Amino acid sequence: MTNRRNDGEPLLRPLVEAAKGLAHPTRLRLLGMLATGELCVCQMTSVLEQAPSTVSQHLSVLARGGLVTERKEGKLVFYRLREESGDRPWLAPLLDRLSSDPTVRSDRTLVARLRRVPVARLCAVELDLVAIGVRKPAGASAARRARA
Repeated sequence: MTNRRNDGEPLLRPLVEAAKGLAHPTRLRLLGMLATGELCVCQMTSVLEQAPSTVSQHLSVLARGGLVTERKEGKLVFYRLREESGDRPWLAPLLDRLSSDPTVRSDRTLVARLRRVPVARLCAVELDLVAIGVRKPAGASAARRARA
C-alpha cells in the first residue's frame, strides 16, 4: 500500500487536532472554565486539583488543536479561548452543552470565586483553595450534618 497525500489534508489536520483536544474530560472542563474568560494555569490547576504539569499538557493539546491561546506575564501563563471562532462553528454549541454539566457548573462556581483572589495570593498559598476560603475543607459538610 502506498502513502497517498490527501488533498484535504490542510483541512483535516487542524480538525483532527481539535478533535483530540475535545477527547478528554479534563480538556472539556478546561474549555468550560475558559468559556468564562481568561485564566492563569495556576487557577485552573487549583480547580482541577491535578499536577501543574498534567494541566499544562492538557492545555498544550488544546493549543495544538487551535482551541486556546496563551499569553505570558512574567512567570505566569494565562490561557483563553481562541477568538477566531468562525472556522469552528461547532464550538459555541459545544460550550453551551458543557454549561449544563454538573462538574463544569461546579468548576465555574469555583472560578468565579477565584477571580476575586489575586493570582499572587493563590500562588502564595500553593494553590490551596481552602486556605483562601474559596473551597470548604473536606469533611466540613459531613461534620455539619453530624452536628445537626
